[in-house]
Amino acid sequence: MRILANDGIDPIGKRMLEEAGYVVDTETIPQEQLASALLNYDGITVRSATKVRKELIDACPNLRLIGRGGVGMDNIDVEYARSKGLAVVNTPAASSLSVAELVFAHLFTGIRFLQDANRRMPVDGSTQFNNLKKAYAKGTELSGKTIGIIGFGRIGRETAKVALGLGMHVLAYDLYPYEGHITMRFQGDILVDIPVQTVELERVITESDFISLHTPFAERPILDAETFAKMKRGVGVVNCSRGGTIDELALIAALDSGQVSFAGLDVFDNEPSPRAEILQHPKISLTPHIGASTNEAQERIGSELASLIIAHFSN
Repeated sequence: MRILANDGIDPIGKRMLEEAGYVVDTETIPQEQLASALLNYDGITVRSATKVRKELIDACPNLRLIGRGGVGMDNIDVEYARSKGLAVVNTPAASSLSVAELVFAHLFTGIRFLQDANRRMPVDGSTQFNNLKKAYAKGTELSGKTIGIIGFGRIGRETAKVALGLGMHVLAYDLYPYEGHITMRFQGDILVDIPVQTVELERVITESDFISLHTPFAERPILDAETFAKMKRGVGVVNCSRGGTIDELALIAALDSGQVSFAGLDVFDNEPSPRAEILQHPKISLTPHIGASTNEAQERIGSELASLIIAHFSN
């Protein structure tokens, strides 16, 4: 059995597959060459870079499984693949904590102006230290503030857990209403079990001090000029979900007017070439789509993906 891990796989997952008798290739094959290369494989695993569309599926009738290391599967024509008899599996829980922690890296950065301070200190720190100190003296705290979470799946709920631990209030919205509990643990022991439920999107938009997006790819932006206008003045916005879920030009206008105080972006409209206005804006904290890129998450993704593949072919 041969598996192409076209976007790579953690060594733990690769070893698990090889010990189970699989041949695993990790050399990245360009998208335009995949149709011919995949004729030599029984399965392919991808992250977000490689696309597995209808045309590729039709060109590879030998393919039996598609694995996605991560949550969203908008780079795979899932229903079509399954209609052709292919198994499609992913690892939705493995990277949730890593993404949630990055959300708060952006939030802490924004409320204390770190993105701008880190740009200006190397240039002006030795000559304008006191001026910079005054410029960044009006930071705020997260504790006691309200975070609005749009999309309350695994990552959204992990984000809520971190927020609650910081003493924040949580307002969450999801297409599928949720009513349950957020369980806070320490070394496996339950510290507290907090009931949570989703609310209307309008409440999340209008009542939140900070808004974090955790939705799949959308055909049109979820946050646009009209939505920004309804938010509290000075709101902070973070997107560690998918590019295209925020109207970037509307975001820039909202930042320039002060309606939005800062933004934290891990994903962009035009990856891998985000627009210059976004990259250069002093009120935007930037990361290059690294939400799931921690050592721990990659190990969990690799081992879980390997387990799913082995279980499928064993059955």
